[in-house]
Amino acid sequence: MTASLRKIGTSDLEVFPLALGGNVFGWTADEKTSFAVLDAYTAAGGNFVDTADSYSAWVEGNKGGESETIIGKWLKARGNRSDVVVATKVSQHPEYPGLTAANIKAAADASLRRLDTDYIDLYYTHFDKPEVPVEEIIGALDELVRAGKVRHIAASNISPERLRASLDHSDREGLARYVALQPHYNLVSRDTYEGPLQDLAAREGLAAVPYFALASGFLTGKYRPGAQVDSARAGSAAKHLQSERGQKVLTALDEIAAAHDAPVATVALAWLAGRPSVTAPIASARTVEQLPALLGVAELELTQEESDRLTLASA
Repeated sequence: MTASLRKIGTSDLEVFPLALGGNVFGWTADEKTSFAVLDAYTAAGGNFVDTADSYSAWVEGNKGGESETIIGKWLKARGNRSDVVVATKVSQHPEYPGLTAANIKAAADASLRRLDTDYIDLYYTHFDKPEVPVEEIIGALDELVRAGKVRHIAASNISPERLRASLDHSDREGLARYVALQPHYNLVSRDTYEGPLQDLAAREGLAAVPYFALASGFLTGKYRPGAQVDSARAGSAAKHLQSERGQKVLTALDEIAAAHDAPVATVALAWLAGRPSVTAPIASARTVEQLPALLGVAELELTQEESDRLTLASA
C-alpha cells in the first residue's frame, strides 16, 4: 500500500493517514499478538503509533506503561526506530499524575526508558490540568524539546481557552509550540471537537489526531440490535444503538460501504480523515485480522455527496 503521507501541522513529521492505537497492547492484546499487529501495520506502510504512559493501568495486575514497554521491545527487535513516529502522553500514569514541571520531566524520562529510545516524536499532555499554569506546562515541555528528548509537543483533552493561552505563551516567549491536538471525535461524537476547538486548531495550523475514531467499535458495524459482541468495550459501543443518530449513521454507513464494497469501519474512518484539520484518526486492532478494515482508509476516497450524507446523518 503506497498511501501518501500527511504532515502533522507545522512539524516535520509525516505520517500514514491512520495512527495505530497502542491502548490494547498489554490489555486485550498480549506481547506476541501486539508484535504481530505492529508488524502487519508497518508492512502495509503504516508509521504512526500512538500510546500513553498510563496504558493500561486500569487492568488488574497492571501498573501503567505496559503498552510503551511492548512498543519499546518491538522497536528494539525490529531495529526500525527511525522509521516510526512514536506518540505518547503524560498526566495519567498512577505514579506520575498531573502536569507540574517536575512531573512532566520525570514522566518523560520514565516513558523513554520503557520505550527504550532517546526521543519521543510527539509528546501530548493527556488531560489538561487547569490548576497548573500553562506557563509551567509549556516551560517544562520546551525544556524536553531543547534537551532532544521530545521532537514535537501536542495536547489532548484541552479547552479552547487553555489551548489559546498555551499557544499565545509559546509565541510570546519563543518556546516550543503545540503542533497537534488529540480530541475525542467521530461520527457519533461531533460536539466533542467541532466548534471553537476545531476552529482554533484550523486557524493555528494544528493537526487533529482524533481518538475513539470508531466510537469504541460501534462504527465498525458489528453492534446491531440483538447481536452479542465479545469485546471489553461492548458496553460503551452498544449505547449508540439506542440513539436515533446512531441508527441513522449505521444506515448511511451500510449503504456507502456496499457501494464501495468496503468495510463499514473503513467508511467511518474515511469520513473522519476527510474532515477539516484532521491528519490521521487513531484506531486500534487487538488482532491482525482487524487491521485491513482500518488500513483501508488510506485507499478509500469518499465522494463529496457521500461525505455530506454522513455529515447529515450524524448531525
